Parts: sequence; structure tokens; C-alpha cells
Amino acid sequence: MDKEDNNMATIKIKQIKSRANRPIDQKRTLDSLGLTKLGRVVEHEDTPSVRGMINKVSHLVEVID
Repeated sequence: MDKEDNNMATIKIKQIKSRANRPIDQKRTLDSLGLTKLGRVVEHEDTPSVRGMINKVSHLVEVID
């Protein structure tokens, strides 16, 4: 394994709004990100697919620097 693999940029995501009364695709996106409860913070690799999921539920989450 290369050293570059260990230094992959990560991104922290926090759920700031409830998933109640949201469309099923948004709930599934939150599940895919590992956000199951309000206030939960998860860390993922900063990839285009993760950025796309964040964009889809951007009104429900915030990116923590």
C-alpha cells in the first residue's frame, strides 16, 4: 500500500436537521452517510461520491472543518 492511501483527505459531516417528513431518497442518503440521529458527526473520505451525497442533503447537514 502506498503512503498516499493513508493520507487521504477526510471530511466531517454533522446532521443539523431532522430526517422526519423527508423523502425516502433523502433518508437513504443520510443512512448511507451513517447519519441516523440528529447531532451525529461522521467522518468520510473526501471523494466525489461523498460530496454528491452531501449536496443532495445539504439542507440537513453541515460540513465541519
